[in-house]
Order: sequence, then C-alpha cells, then structure tokens
Amino acid sequence: MTDRAPQQVDRQLPTEESRDLLALVREIAQREIRPRAAEEEDHGRFPREIFTLLSESGLLGLPYAGEYGGGDQPYEVYLQVLEELAAARLTVGLGVSVHSLACHGLAGYGTKDQRGAHLPAMLGGGLLGAYCLSEPGAGSDAASLTTRAVRDGEDWIISGTKAWITHGGVADFYTVLARTGVDGPKGITAFLVPGDAEGLTAAIPEKKMGMKGSPTAQLHFDGVRVPDTRRIGEEGQGFTIALAALDAGRLGIAACAIGVAQAALDEALAYALDRKQFGHPIADFQGLRFMLADMATKIEAGRALYLAAARLRDAGKPFSRQAAMAKLFCTDAAMAVTTDAVQVLGGYGYTADFPVERLMREAKVLQIVEGTNQIQRMVIARHLAGPESR
Repeated sequence: MTDRAPQQVDRQLPTEESRDLLALVREIAQREIRPRAAEEEDHGRFPREIFTLLSESGLLGLPYAGEYGGGDQPYEVYLQVLEELAAARLTVGLGVSVHSLACHGLAGYGTKDQRGAHLPAMLGGGLLGAYCLSEPGAGSDAASLTTRAVRDGEDWIISGTKAWITHGGVADFYTVLARTGVDGPKGITAFLVPGDAEGLTAAIPEKKMGMKGSPTAQLHFDGVRVPDTRRIGEEGQGFTIALAALDAGRLGIAACAIGVAQAALDEALAYALDRKQFGHPIADFQGLRFMLADMATKIEAGRALYLAAARLRDAGKPFSRQAAMAKLFCTDAAMAVTTDAVQVLGGYGYTADFPVERLMREAKVLQIVEGTNQIQRMVIARHLAGPESR
C-alpha cells in the first residue's frame, strides 16, 4: 500500500448537514476501516464491530424516516456515504447497502404498527439485516423461487433453501421472499424472519474469489414458524416489493463500485507519482498518463450516472431504467479501472503487498450481484423497446 492518503472527492452535497455527515464517514473510514481492511480480508474476518459503530453513529438507516430512527437523508447523500465506505473496504460498503435493502420492504410496505415495532432496532439499534431472494435454482429468474410458506392458523411455516445470502448466518433479521400461492411472480409474499428463529440454519460460508471478510452462505428453512404479524405487505405482493427493493439496491451497488474504482485510481496515481524509471516518475510517460485519464473519466461518469438516478428517486420519479444503467456502467467501470490499476503497478500490482489486486477481485462480484449485468441490459432494453415478443 502507498503512504499517500487517498484523494478527497470533490462532492456536490445539498446541505451543510450532509457535508458534516460525509466528513464523519471519511474520518471513520480512515481511522477504523481502511487500516485493517487488507489483513482482515486476507483472514476472512467479518468486522461486526464496525457495523455496530456505524449503527451507533446513525449510518445504518440514512435513507429512512427519522420517525423510526433513520437519518432522513436523500438517496444522493446516502449513496455517497456508501461510496466512501466501499472505497475503504467493500465488505463494509456493500454490507451497509445489503442492510438497507433488508430494511426496504418493511419501511415501504409494512403497517404503521410493524414499522413502530421493528424499524427502530433495525435502523439504529445495532441490528444487522440480510435479504433472501435468490435460491440454488432461482437466481436471475427470481420469480421461479420454490421456498414455500404455508399458512397455519395465525402463523406461516417456511421451508426451503436460500442461496448467495450476504450476512448469511450472522444477520439478526432476514427479509425473506417465499411462495404462498400460484407459480410465477403473483404467488410470492415477503416476511421478516428473526435471525435466531427455530429451524433456521446457515451453511458453511462460500469460499469466494474476493470479499472474503463478508460471509455469503445458503440458509436452510426447516419448518420455520413466523407469525402473520411479520408478513410484509399483502399476500402475493412479495415480488413487487422485491423489485422495488432491487431498483434501490442497484444504486447501492453502483455507488460501491465507484468507491472501489476510486480506491484503485488513488493507489495507481500515488504509485505512478512515486515510482521512477529512466530517471523520471512513471506518471510522466504519456501512455500511462492517458491510462490514468481514462480511469478518472470512467469514475466521474459513473458517479454522475448514479447520482442522476438517485435524484430521480428523491424526486419521486421513475428511476428503474436509470438504476439499471447505473449498476451496469459503474460495475463495468470498476472492473476496467481496477484491472488498469494492476497494470499501472506492474508486477507489484499482482502481489498482495498492494491493495489493487484485492480491489480487482472484489470488483468482479459487483458485475454479478443484485442482477447480473446481462440482466441489467435486458431491463434497459425492455424500457426502450418493450417486452420481448415470444
């Protein structure tokens, strides 16, 4: 790792409060997250204490209502917080995004009693959430999920297996999508399931290319009993709830991707200014200068794209197409920028002594999670040309 501090992004923030908020986030990132990131990722250590600190600092519920313990922040501010956290360590930035995703259903579709009973602890009470949509046989085709919830008096009995669950096994609550009716999207319902529910177990976490500190695991529901008071929304409304959450979640992934890309550019630039060849810093050579310029341009373009989508969301306007575009462009940009950062560092970039190889491995997963980039292209094309004729 270089000795230079990362560059501070020149952000356009709407209020003095949001500027103070970003300053707090940078301080926490620099003091508590970034210095330990490489070692803890190498050892696969999940930083639960960091999420406790973020909760205590009011950073786990930023886009939600202050009435329930949230931060009352617009999405354009929340996403820039995610970017700063992801630049310090993707396990943390993505973890906050996943937690927010897990809160989305209850905050948007829960009853007033449900929100009052659960949201304060979820948003600011130290709890950590996870989102359970994907299954071993239902990834991109989420409407074909088979985990089933059967009515039993005032309860529901949930049985099945969820896959690729971030925070699987360590979360305190899970937003779970399960089939309660007919096949297809209309037969799915959402539930809020406690992490310690009887019959709920987590498999051994997946062994991954990157983000080794973030547990990703299958969850097994063996007759998990959940009261009807933990059903979110109406029966059969779950798929609608899931899609709304994913639109917002894709913006979170886009912001995290730009954070990873920015961290890679900071490392590459610092190295290029320090490293000398032929009597000059390698940053003097045009081929490398052009590479750095292209990296910076991709980052600025991606940041502008996700912020434009966020501002649509904040204004109450449709933003699904723009969210898919932001997720697609920003994650592809992160993959390109981190790959170029490795190239700038040459042989050193391929070693674990510098973080760019870790950043490149982490960038890859962002092209896959919350809808692969092929799925994003399908979403965008449907907005442009309508559904496929089959």
